[in-house]
Amino acid sequence: MRWFDPLLLPFSISYDLATRLRNHLFDIGFKKSKNFTVPTVVIGNLSMGGTGKTPFVEFLIELLSEHYQITTLSRGYGRKSKGYILADDSSTASQIGDEPFQIYEKYKEKINVAVGEKRVLAIPQILVDSPDTSLILLDDAFQHRYVLADYQILLTTYHKPFFEDQIVPKGTLRESMVGASRADMIIVTKCPKDLDEGERNAFRQQIRKYNQKANIIFVGIRYGTPKSSSLDLLESKSDVITVSGIANDTLFKNEASRIFQVKHTFSYTDHHHYTLKDINKIAQKCREFPNSVILTTEKDAVKLKAPIFRDYLAEIPIFAWPITIDIQREDKAFIKNTIINIIKEKDYEK
Repeated sequence: MRWFDPLLLPFSISYDLATRLRNHLFDIGFKKSKNFTVPTVVIGNLSMGGTGKTPFVEFLIELLSEHYQITTLSRGYGRKSKGYILADDSSTASQIGDEPFQIYEKYKEKINVAVGEKRVLAIPQILVDSPDTSLILLDDAFQHRYVLADYQILLTTYHKPFFEDQIVPKGTLRESMVGASRADMIIVTKCPKDLDEGERNAFRQQIRKYNQKANIIFVGIRYGTPKSSSLDLLESKSDVITVSGIANDTLFKNEASRIFQVKHTFSYTDHHHYTLKDINKIAQKCREFPNSVILTTEKDAVKLKAPIFRDYLAEIPIFAWPITIDIQREDKAFIKNTIINIIKEKDYEK
């Protein structure tokens, strides 16, 4: 317990009451939720971030894009624009947000990527701009209840599950733990590889206190081989300067220390907007270790490679470290079949 936690309690109580009231108004129909003809799947969480939503969205894209025309829709947190935008080759990370831009850069040949803070208004626009859309993935929209999604997937981490957290500002929860009751599936992310059945059952028991119906699936994170823009691969034991601006970079830093020779670490807050001052500090540290390269996350890499920083980092290789979901084959098949059935039911209703 932190010394200032008692001072935060009144604010947490006020926030909790406000979000409970809001959810109650949706539950009784005073606030209206709209369902759409196109199937919609929500991927979200109860916490402020760091649960691995982007890797999971990418997992769903890989899983389903061969069968369906997917459009991802998110608020585009941290972007410098407003309103609805359908990403194209002129889009930038500052315009649509770092995570949507990362997804667009990786999957623009397969899917559409849209942003819009008012999702209930953005979805009709998507269907106008991309009438062949057959599935919309609503990224980080668990609290956006104006859209009545066909399926809701809630993510929570193994190391900080929602049932051990508290309402902001004492903790990181955006709403009460009882909000988990709305989920159709709960994914426990960032699990260790050696997680045994006893630990899984203990998690299931805790989750069942808040949700009796959801399917519960445990997944891990798998790090790939870091790549530069020239497609060079980074060898193990290389000298690196790590740069990260994510909600929780503990796993990133631990894995980097295990595989590479970490000479220095730069840790920033989630969705950090890099400045020339930041870039100068990073470049200076790279000059202090002339054999080092920059190792960073995929979403940070797109920002570090922005044209405004090109002259400062031109001589320093930047390697983006991809991560994917590590999931058991039967769980992967179950998720795929579940969403396909949701889509088929929606098509039947038409």
